[in-house]
Amino acid sequence: MKKQIALLLSIVFFTVALSACNVRHRGESEDAPFRIVTTIFPEYDWVRTILGDNPAGAEVSLLLDQGVDLHSYQPTAEVIRQIANCDLLVFVGGESDEWVKDVLDQNPDPHRQVINLMELIRERLQEEVTVEGMEPEEEDHDDDEEYDEHIWLSLNNAVALCRDLCEFIEEMDPKNATLYRQNTENYVRELNQLDSRYHSVVSASYVKTLVFGDRFPFRYLTEDYGLTYYAAFSGCSAETEASFATIQFLANKVDQLGLTHLCTIEGKDHRIAETVRKNTRDKNQIIVSFDSMQSVTRQEIDRGATYLSIMEDNLKTLEEALQ
Repeated sequence: MKKQIALLLSIVFFTVALSACNVRHRGESEDAPFRIVTTIFPEYDWVRTILGDNPAGAEVSLLLDQGVDLHSYQPTAEVIRQIANCDLLVFVGGESDEWVKDVLDQNPDPHRQVINLMELIRERLQEEVTVEGMEPEEEDHDDDEEYDEHIWLSLNNAVALCRDLCEFIEEMDPKNATLYRQNTENYVRELNQLDSRYHSVVSASYVKTLVFGDRFPFRYLTEDYGLTYYAAFSGCSAETEASFATIQFLANKVDQLGLTHLCTIEGKDHRIAETVRKNTRDKNQIIVSFDSMQSVTRQEIDRGATYLSIMEDNLKTLEEALQ
């Protein structure tokens, strides 16, 4: 996958470079609205919330808005052009968007600000782990530490990241800094209130373990609330088929813990969870889905989806799963 992306980038870089000379940046013209490019939905929604009524008319773009999963995304020439031409780029900084760093290396720009979210909260990062029963991943990297990139699935991380994003936006538009700061603090208040509700739900439940017949991108969420988990694959796994040993392990865990629910992530393919259920003693567990926000579509956004609304839906799912 990385070789394919590298080849695509090499093909389009020349085309992008030819058009770069016509770019007008905020730093070069105060009349030009600044352009903010975000890679995934949580970043996009945070930026929109901080901007509020957007008094400076900032242009905010979301790259992954067609339902393509973060881990299988391949940038187009238009996407690379958007990054090359923007004033502020916000990206996660994990293994799945290594391509962003290649784009930046090939399109240096002293006027462009770049926000690597994982760098901003480095002290909060969790190492990737393979828990008991999980399908092992193929090793295609060196011995450096690998961190779980699904940082947005922690409300605590969201609070810290929104405050950092606000500071960058204030620097770009100091005239409206007070408004952006107020928008951010109002939003932080909502995030903290939702976090308290998560704590209340977990505290009230006797069950403290989740079993995912799927990938598991929710490590930050479970760490926040002291939950344990078992899953078929790690959060970044590209595997779609689980071994019999993994299926049987998860089914046995469901039986041992007396769980009444099995978990999946968004999407229509729940075959692994269904197979786990068939191998349990009672074969009657309810399958519930959490939304990891890795493939939010433009249609969902137009219908009113927000980071908060999705995390509120995840809370409802969690409350049901812990019954």
